[in-house]
Amino acid sequence: MISLFAAARACLDASTPDDKPTLTHEMAEAFARGELVIDADAPLPEPIRMPGRPERPLLVHPRDLPRRGFGSNEGRAAFIHAVAHIEFNAIDLAWDAVYRFRGMPETYYADWIAVANDEARHFEMLRGRLKELGHDYGDFGAHNGLWEMAEKTAGSGLARMALVPRVLEARGLDVTPGMIVKLRSLGDTVTSEILETILREEVAHVAAGSRWYRWHCEREGVEPRGRFRELLREYATGVLHKPFNKQARLEAGFDLEELESLLAEAG
Repeated sequence: MISLFAAARACLDASTPDDKPTLTHEMAEAFARGELVIDADAPLPEPIRMPGRPERPLLVHPRDLPRRGFGSNEGRAAFIHAVAHIEFNAIDLAWDAVYRFRGMPETYYADWIAVANDEARHFEMLRGRLKELGHDYGDFGAHNGLWEMAEKTAGSGLARMALVPRVLEARGLDVTPGMIVKLRSLGDTVTSEILETILREEVAHVAAGSRWYRWHCEREGVEPRGRFRELLREYATGVLHKPFNKQARLEAGFDLEELESLLAEAG
């Protein structure tokens, strides 16, 4: 028996594109077998300035990433690499939700371990596709925006649940269908099918964020819709963009009135 929090930290610290997903799968399986204990006496979480990362990709500002079309194999590989980088970060975001926030119900930890396991599998699928196109993870530049939001919300489980799953990850629900259509028009059914799997499973991830965001709101006695708008203004001005994938967002725990309100504020 080992501490769940120690297991989460080990996954966060794993630094290679082989080790992080492999260890994630192993720890998720150990949790399912009841081999990880939620240690009430565990020491407080340590600050994590940066989780384990390979030497490449080189992290740059988003504006410094070149824009490439899907039309060439190089452009398509760069796009797949960008999505793979999101999924690699998402492994860490899920494990940090486990590691960072103590004293939560067991079902909370079960949810985010399952998310980490999914994200690791998504990364492996995308990396495999990259290799089929003659590339690997690290061949293109990337940015660090997802982890920066994790740092900003490290002190509040409520803010984390609002802004990572329900803003950053929910953006994927909006843009992925268009990517799938574009890839299919180019005859790339292999990549489009991977994205279809990711889209379907990301709905459940955002739904977990919605569920635990509302749990935090109820515990803290705050009104969820108003607080969400406040958090957007505080942390994520200009992040919401139209159009929304309304059906996916409804399935992911947004309600219609909330979506209409957010659409009115979106750019």
